[in-house]
Amino acid sequence: MKLHIKNGHLIDPANGVNARHDLYIANGKVVGIGSPPAGFHADRSIDASGLIVAPGLVDLSARLREPGYEYKATLESEMQAAMHGGVTSLICPPDTDPVLDEPGLVEMLKHRAKSLNQANVYPLGALTVGLKGVALTEMAELTDAGCIGFSQADAPIVDTTVLMSALQYAKTFDYTVWLRPQDPYLGRHGIAHSGATASRLGLSGVPVSSETIALHTILELVRVTGARVHLCRLSSAAGLELIRQAKHEGLPITCDVGAHHMHMTDNDIGFFDSNARVQPPFRSQRDRDAIRQGLLDGTVDAICSDHTPVDDDEKLLPFGEASPGATGLELLLSLALKWAQESGAGTASDDTAAISLAISKITIEAAQIAGLPAGQLGLGSVADLCLFDPSVRWMVEAKALASQGKHTPFLGYELSGQVQATIVAGHIAYQR
Repeated sequence: MKLHIKNGHLIDPANGVNARHDLYIANGKVVGIGSPPAGFHADRSIDASGLIVAPGLVDLSARLREPGYEYKATLESEMQAAMHGGVTSLICPPDTDPVLDEPGLVEMLKHRAKSLNQANVYPLGALTVGLKGVALTEMAELTDAGCIGFSQADAPIVDTTVLMSALQYAKTFDYTVWLRPQDPYLGRHGIAHSGATASRLGLSGVPVSSETIALHTILELVRVTGARVHLCRLSSAAGLELIRQAKHEGLPITCDVGAHHMHMTDNDIGFFDSNARVQPPFRSQRDRDAIRQGLLDGTVDAICSDHTPVDDDEKLLPFGEASPGATGLELLLSLALKWAQESGAGTASDDTAAISLAISKITIEAAQIAGLPAGQLGLGSVADLCLFDPSVRWMVEAKALASQGKHTPFLGYELSGQVQATIVAGHIAYQR
């Protein structure tokens, strides 16, 4: 199909584009910007008047709950949520059931996702067999099956020699290892940030030192091995300062933060609101402010949705018994826009600078971390697009979410930025 997207405001941070341009698509790729190629005749036109035309979003952490947890969500429901959120490429952690530690499981997941003809799914393979932190997986075979990197998800490796061996192997074959810094013992039974709020509510705490001690270990092993590591969902000011120093040193690391953590603090637990039970926990206002500043100064490379759908049976429980997690695919764009607008990047007369800043953190910068040919709309690139109206405000309500997971700490909030259409490889996968 040949598409002509007309009258839209094209924002493509990867190529420095922020202006009104028509876009021309053929054979699933961008073939013209501003003016059509010779002989181009559109099969269909989309009037994008008043809309931002941007690259499809790239989400660095989205649990699709298949295989094994279909009672929480299905591939169909979460792919539909991705389309509603403008997410055209998503990376899924390996903590499924069974764990993604065998090529056959990876191939099955990719085949299932491809058959739906919606978002592109890129699995992370398990770093160790069963995520048990003992034996390394066959990384070469998992890569051949379609894995783009290797992760422990939220399961820490207790034996440091195993982690060092994994990084040495990854360095040899130029793989990226994705790790969430979390000490295996400090705060392992904690459910909230160690601080005044947790003390007042009588909740067991997860100290910041759980993150920083793990970071010290990981960074030292990166120094020794030279392996490329992506650090997932940083949550503290102290942790970000370690990242800042390590980047200044030149270590081959990147990091992301969860979209919810840019806005929420431990005070948002309120009166034991289980929707605010997440991993890592929401931390202090100082930590939240450090995350927002880290995104501005480049310490934090990207924003992810940390999409973790949880069903009612596991969420509508006392705070300490509820499963951690929140839906995020449909909120990623709006939460990124909210951060950028509040950062002061835009002006009253022109807020496209803020919009461009937000888009960069959820498109090209995320794509570069994952090593994906996505997140940009240059000539010849794959036509993955998100068309959204930045002026539309929408209410976050359970009934409005396409995801099977209806729980988020933003229920009842009004956010700006509504996706009007999502295009994957030139195919209109969703249109409001």
